[in-house]
Amino acid sequence: MKTAASLRFGEKVIISDIDSSNPSFRRLLEVGFTPGQEIQLINTSAFSDPMAFAVRGTLIAIRKNEAECIIVS
Repeated sequence: MKTAASLRFGEKVIISDIDSSNPSFRRLLEVGFTPGQEIQLINTSAFSDPMAFAVRGTLIAIRKNEAECIIVS
């Protein structure tokens, strides 16, 4: 199972699911990380936390533990 936290710079993937047991589940859905949506890793800071993703034409930074609950294909 590949997650958004394991992406390389510039890699584009499609979100297949979001782990609903994560406390940030609803927030991720609200900011645009929904199943079927294409995302791309744009940048990371030191120690890969936070991570910046291009989603729906905008740049959104999330913590690595939040990116680990985004399942991609």
